[in-house]
Amino acid sequence: MNRRRRSVLVLPAGNRHMAEKAAGLPADEVVLDLEDAVAPREDAKADARASLLDTLREVDFGDRTVAVRINQVGSPYALRDVLSLVPEVGERIHCLILPKVSEPGAVVFVERLLQALETEQPGRARLGLEVQVEDPAGLETVSAIAGASSRTEALIFGPGDFAAAMGMPQLRIGQSAAGYPGDVWHYALFRIAVAARAWGLQAIDGPCSDIGDLEGLRTSSDRAAALGFDGKWVIHPSQLEAVNRAFTPSLEEVERAESIVAQLGASGGASRMGGEMVDEAHGRMARAVLARAGREPRG
Repeated sequence: MNRRRRSVLVLPAGNRHMAEKAAGLPADEVVLDLEDAVAPREDAKADARASLLDTLREVDFGDRTVAVRINQVGSPYALRDVLSLVPEVGERIHCLILPKVSEPGAVVFVERLLQALETEQPGRARLGLEVQVEDPAGLETVSAIAGASSRTEALIFGPGDFAAAMGMPQLRIGQSAAGYPGDVWHYALFRIAVAARAWGLQAIDGPCSDIGDLEGLRTSSDRAAALGFDGKWVIHPSQLEAVNRAFTPSLEEVERAESIVAQLGASGGASRMGGEMVDEAHGRMARAVLARAGREPRG
């Protein structure tokens, strides 16, 4: 299922106030985070789960996609996350997000667990999965990870943990590399985008942690959009406008796409449009732009 995910706002799972505020913000998806946003202690995780249960029961997120990032499979917390949440508030969640996935077995484990829980509650909507690629092993096996479950809806790049795993000299998540002759994230992003498209999934870029650097955020968003990514994680409401704009086709792009589709419909094949020859390859490109814009092609 391709839900709209231009902007994905990530919040600490235990912060009810932030969740209530998010329900009125222009984010396509809200992620309630039980992993990095919560201290790695069982008491802290348990408190966050309890708070999250109340939030999901009581806060109306409207038509936004609602996801919960559980802890890493294999940690002391992931199984308890799923068993605490899904039977109680599974109908209030669209997707679970799996962090730090390094091999397809982690996805298969959650797939089997969800199958068992859904058998106990027949008629409940099937939960989707979103999978984060955050280390070299995950990038090496990204295609197998992408195909490990039919529940998976999106691949997400995690630049912070990826930089740490690679030994990259970075202290801000998602930052560019000064002095590097190009985009330091290009290879990882493009490889994830190819795997996502090969398996019919969305590709989502990770966040930029420097909230004050809106220009850097715009650059990062534009680069990801140019590679075919569908959206980007944000960690502060001030980042939403720039990210939504980057992953929404401009009026000029939409009008040109509509003109191409209309021209091909009228001509029945390759023809000249202005100073350019257009054919069905242009048509496929145009329809992809219109789909991203939420427009139905005419002609």
